[in-house]
Amino acid sequence: MAENNDASPPAPADRLRWDVFLSFRGEDTRHGFTDRPYEALLAEGVRAFRDNEGMSKGDQIASSLIDAIHDSAAAIAVISPSYASSRWCLEELATICECRRLLLPVFFNVDPSHVRRQKGPFEKDFRSLDSRFEEKDVARWRDAMGKAGGISGWVYQNSLREIILRMLGYTLNWSLASVFFFLNMANLSLDS
Repeated sequence: MAENNDASPPAPADRLRWDVFLSFRGEDTRHGFTDRPYEALLAEGVRAFRDNEGMSKGDQIASSLIDAIHDSAAAIAVISPSYASSRWCLEELATICECRRLLLPVFFNVDPSHVRRQKGPFEKDFRSLDSRFEEKDVARWRDAMGKAGGISGWVYQNSLREIILRMLGYTLNWSLASVFFFLNMANLSLDS
């Protein structure tokens, strides 16, 4: 897997509420796919945000999702055929890219080149978005899809177990590396 060199190191782990933010289109993947990696992440002690578990009653949905992205070290985007039909999925993805968080894409029944170029199942959705939203918003979403499609992620085939293990390993290794980096930086500044 290629590194996402655009990722900015997040704030020290003790200040972040979440290790990973899960972005997905609920109607496509919530119960058939996203539940399994979410539960596996929790079982490994990874603090994972998923929209229906990470929010408190009475929270504003939009601000809670954006706050959770800002308060996460990394993000896993499960990009499915109807992902671009959701303004909120696209807004999450754009925010993840703008925050320069480590992005781990899972291409669920979609071709990464279609994500990158907004073709195939995304073409119709983006035509609809062009007519309903401001040009600058649609441009942000197109840019985010282009970036996600350009990252070497996991193309879902039939090996769910392999995807879960790879996501866990990469996410955990990156999170631990960032914690050690910030602890070392704190020790250096104390020694000075």
